[in-house]
Amino acid sequence: MKSTTFVKLISQIPIRLPGKSRVRSALILALGVLEAGSAHAQINVTAAREHSAATEVVLTIDEAIQIALVSNLTIQNNRLDLDNARAQIKEGWAELYPQIDISSGYTRNVRTVNPFAGSQAGGFFQTLGFIDWLAYNEQTRTDGDPDSVPITVGEYFARRKAGLDAANIVVESSNNPFNIPNMYRAGVSVTQKLFDGRVIFGATGAKKWLEPMNSAAIRRQEQLLIDNVKRAFYQTLLTEEQTNVLSQSVGRADRTRAEMARQVSLGTAPKFQRLSAEVELANLETQYIQAENAYAGALDNLKLLIGMPVEQQLRLLGVLEPAAAGGFIPISVEDAAILAAENRPDLEQAAINIELERIQLQVERSGFLPELNAFLNLNYVGNVPDNRSIISSDPNNPFSFSSSSNGYFSSDYWDWNMNVGFRLSWNLFDGFGTSQRIQQRKIAMNKAEMGYEYLGHSIRIEVERALRDVRAAQKRMTRQEQNVERADLNFFYAEARLREGVASPIEVREASSQLDQSRLNYLQAVHDYLVSRSAYDTAIGSPQVATVYPHITSN
Repeated sequence: MKSTTFVKLISQIPIRLPGKSRVRSALILALGVLEAGSAHAQINVTAAREHSAATEVVLTIDEAIQIALVSNLTIQNNRLDLDNARAQIKEGWAELYPQIDISSGYTRNVRTVNPFAGSQAGGFFQTLGFIDWLAYNEQTRTDGDPDSVPITVGEYFARRKAGLDAANIVVESSNNPFNIPNMYRAGVSVTQKLFDGRVIFGATGAKKWLEPMNSAAIRRQEQLLIDNVKRAFYQTLLTEEQTNVLSQSVGRADRTRAEMARQVSLGTAPKFQRLSAEVELANLETQYIQAENAYAGALDNLKLLIGMPVEQQLRLLGVLEPAAAGGFIPISVEDAAILAAENRPDLEQAAINIELERIQLQVERSGFLPELNAFLNLNYVGNVPDNRSIISSDPNNPFSFSSSSNGYFSSDYWDWNMNVGFRLSWNLFDGFGTSQRIQQRKIAMNKAEMGYEYLGHSIRIEVERALRDVRAAQKRMTRQEQNVERADLNFFYAEARLREGVASPIEVREASSQLDQSRLNYLQAVHDYLVSRSAYDTAIGSPQVATVYPHITSN
């Protein structure tokens, strides 16, 4: 993803910074995915990171989800898979377009086999000179000149040699008159596939189903990512609230220690009670430090999930409240299962997988069909000898010769050729290979159908379990909320009785511990309810972007 696109998208998300002003801090959030391709860009990113580390960003759960949907690496990988699927579709259709190839080559024939070696045709070429002698004598007898008389074959060849010597022409002899030392070929070949069942069925099927399948995978990953972000956000809020509870517990324990120290100084309480209060305070302070560390770890996990730099200062804007997940409308398992069947992208993906396997079966069955191609070949060929001399004789005197030389690119050596046609291939027997591949595809399709059915059952169980968890969490919240009120009132009475001197520090510490545990149990119940609601929404394929009630009101 281009960094400019990310910055533009993030700039549309309202990020709240502490104070009265509202500033869009898109640059700070974009640091996790910015691309720095040059040394100058690296310097700018380093400076921006240093600035972001010193600036606290306040983030709501909605904003965290939006950022995660943009910058999460898993989602980005799934979107790349979608781009790859589109490229695969285009690749499949490419085989139905004309295939055009250009080729060229040069061959130097150092030695060529005489095509007439061992046959009587070689003797024919050796007697060409005698044929010329016979033709000369025949012309002499028929030209009507009484001075012209036939000559012997020896005299004929001697006079020809004398004529060649007089013209300073040396005739090179070769045992293979068909040897061409230099051969050139440059051409264009065009092939058009007219029918190929594998390509036609495969390309049409991929175009129809491959992209929807990857789109469904992306939608499901987005749903799971939303659920994971909610879980991480709620977990961070839970650890923050647990830290607050322990902080309040430390404060109460410190007040108890101060009260015991006062009573010891007045001589109304023994020293061991003061020491006991100090020990309890130290233990609570240790638990508080551990809770702070857990909160920092949960915050780091959230940053990693949404793609934010770990060094970025971050504070969450929200508290754990049941209303954060919205009102829950009771629904039957059957109705919830119907919603899941309509909305779950992974179920749609499993159904598409069956169609793809069916297409693969058609592709394999097309192996029994013929393949028909049309072709056109256009070549420019050159056969160039090393000796390009041309010996000519005088038409009136066959023993008078002259010579000339052709250029390297003379039309005598270069020419075009072209051929067109059709090519039909049909495999009639391949050792039952096609039949076995068809059988494999049938098995794969049956497995895809069983996978779809199994996924349907799993979704129903997942929905039913999510509904049970939501209802159980609701009951726990109701009971724990009432329990917190009772524990708070009990501690108020115990602390008042301690000040009056009618209660022991042990009773106060016990009441304080009960109050802490009640608050922690309530917070855990709220957390479990919010998580179970998110799990339910994810199970039915309709994750909602929740709104958590903020601590402060933005100006």
